[in-house]
Amino acid sequence: MLQVSRANNLKIPKIVLDMEENLNTKEDILAVKKEICKANNEKYKEKEEFILADEELKQIEKIPFNANDLIVITQIKKLGAYVLVVTEKSPKKFRGVFVNRMQNYCLDTLELLLEANFIRMDSKENKIQRENLQKDAIIKLKLLGYISMLAESSGCILKRQYKQIAKQIAKSINLIGAWKKSDDERFKNKDFRLKSL
Repeated sequence: MLQVSRANNLKIPKIVLDMEENLNTKEDILAVKKEICKANNEKYKEKEEFILADEELKQIEKIPFNANDLIVITQIKKLGAYVLVVTEKSPKKFRGVFVNRMQNYCLDTLELLLEANFIRMDSKENKIQRENLQKDAIIKLKLLGYISMLAESSGCILKRQYKQIAKQIAKSINLIGAWKKSDDERFKNKDFRLKSL
């Protein structure tokens, strides 16, 4: 580092360290590109944006999933795997507070959805029981989202990891909603057919 003294003399360091790597993070480089476009009154093109590498996401995408599972169950498995990989690197001081909760919410959600999937919709009581399990799964996912937000603000997980968890939670909740809607349609059609006989 060069220093300027009061006499305007430069103190040149005797040893200059060789910097092989770029000290800016990918997020920093991306932010600079956006600001340069803004300063030049140019529209920032998303296509030019290089995708930030999410090693944890790449790791879970390699995991094979059962083709016989519902899409929502596969999605919850991916979410759970991602949370496990992300929280594996969390500081020890957060393991008792955030890490266990996040992992347990993922596993609880998977358990609720598997249980709901094994309930046959042959009666009104079974349909209500299945709906309740689906609702409980949505509640667990919303709790996971809240705990993830707290974990990110406390430094337990990174911002990009929180964003990925939030995206996967939103996708999972939408899939559960679609599953419930499909169940309602099937039950309505089945009920209509029984009445018409």
